[in-house]
Amino acid sequence: MTRKAARGLWAVLLTTAVMSTAAACSDGGGSASSTASKAASAAESVASRGSDVVASATAAASEKLNSFKNGVNAKSDVALGKPSTDSDGRAIVKVTVTNSADSKKSYAVQVNFRDANGNLLDTVVVTIDDVGTKASKDATARSNRKLSGDVKVNVATALRH
Repeated sequence: MTRKAARGLWAVLLTTAVMSTAAACSDGGGSASSTASKAASAAESVASRGSDVVASATAAASEKLNSFKNGVNAKSDVALGKPSTDSDGRAIVKVTVTNSADSKKSYAVQVNFRDANGNLLDTVVVTIDDVGTKASKDATARSNRKLSGDVKVNVATALRH
């Protein structure tokens, strides 16, 4: 297998992991499904690929956002909590959206996880569906892999439709 083909395979695996993990982190309220668990394991297995992993996660996030048709910029509707680490060593952060529109809306929020120097460590897209008029709804963004050190978070993109 050529190096280019191997990178393509890793990108496909990570894209699948990011999308499944993002879906599992949505506002459904239940525990993560076995599919999300398998996706998280796949993402963890490629974590050692360093910058290739971050590049793949970024590409997967862009693809997920591009599939969110007719979205409008809604960064001002999003607030992030303080990042912490879950029992698996992955960074997590509470994502709260407050619907500023006059009708029920859904959101796609890209959360970046960065180190203390601002370097991108990981990125995920969380979807939050059916947020009522002038109402708020929470979800949790979870990194695709274990992150160490002082992890910072920011909203890279937020779309509402």
